[in-house]
Amino acid sequence: MTERTLSGRAAVAGIGATEFSKESGRSELQLAAEACLAAIRDAGLTPSDVDGLVTFSADVNTEIAVARETGMGELRFFSRVEYGGGAACGTVAHAAMAVATGQAEAVVCYRAFNERSGHRFGQANASTRGATAQGLEFSWHLPYGLATPAAWVAMSARRYMHAYGATSEDFGRVAVAMRRHAATNPAAWFYERPISLAEHQESRWIVDPLHLLDCCQESDGGVALLVTTAERARDLPHRPAVISAAAQGTGREQYMMFGYYGDDDLTTLPAMGVVADRLWRDSGLGPQDVQTAILYDHFTPFVLYQLEELGFCGRGEARHFLADGGIEIDGRLPVNPHGGQLGEAYIHGMNGIAEAVRQIRGTAANQVPDVTNVLVTAGTGVPTSGLVLSGS
Repeated sequence: MTERTLSGRAAVAGIGATEFSKESGRSELQLAAEACLAAIRDAGLTPSDVDGLVTFSADVNTEIAVARETGMGELRFFSRVEYGGGAACGTVAHAAMAVATGQAEAVVCYRAFNERSGHRFGQANASTRGATAQGLEFSWHLPYGLATPAAWVAMSARRYMHAYGATSEDFGRVAVAMRRHAATNPAAWFYERPISLAEHQESRWIVDPLHLLDCCQESDGGVALLVTTAERARDLPHRPAVISAAAQGTGREQYMMFGYYGDDDLTTLPAMGVVADRLWRDSGLGPQDVQTAILYDHFTPFVLYQLEELGFCGRGEARHFLADGGIEIDGRLPVNPHGGQLGEAYIHGMNGIAEAVRQIRGTAANQVPDVTNVLVTAGTGVPTSGLVLSGS
């Protein structure tokens, strides 16, 4: 570690969330305000203590609206992070930089949407075809039917299966583990609703080789996190989740969830490799030092890729890691003890960061024993981000 890193200088001191549903019955702004106020209360602070906000570029709730509706008052720092779910850990990175450099004293990161009852992200969107840089990128593959995230991931997953002998059952083991964890998490949408591998295999096809149960759910809800300096966080009510490392990354010639035209292997996630290198370097830790991992599980195949990119197993070996229950709550590396986006809710990964904080505090519904360090990742396939959170 060097003096130029963020390591140990900031911490997540508060977490808040709405309930997770398929029909919230209220506006996205109200969801954002509820989650932010819950995070502020959890940190033992008041809205007037907050002077910074960070969210996703995809979030429709402006910083000034959230500040106004929650009574935060003046803001000294505000920022937005691009690339959908890849922004999740990036919001915390931006907040950590702000408090570490004195730009703000307390920053709330938030994400709120009616993703099931409102705009549904998994559908083809004609707006991506405009005369923008991203629209031009998409023009190479939209005419061939590659118009949704599921289709983009399916193309990569099929190549991975060919290269390493992985099967649909291997992907299904991820879904089964996530639903097993969700089944014992009262906050999860799929609480008390585990699935079997046979049920995964029998679920309908979305895009070959992805079944319905390989795809994350659509959720309504909001999640917020309060970030402040590590020193201040130690005086607040809960054990701080200290930010040992925070990183963002893209690969060379990066595209959005597909890399058909570059030199990269379709069976890898280069952006996650960039993030992994930075996280391990800045934290001074390695895969062997992590007790549980929160891996972005929008589609099951990319959980296997992440295990490999992050160094938990070798290239092409993730299926063997899964075969003996390695990612289950009692496995070698418990992954997503809350149920992840497949089982708890899809809030663009922010609920996963909240789970990491609970694991550090020792208050999770499915608590992993003796947690010191938690790895968290954000959306994969897109420019992405990650965190290592540690107990103080």
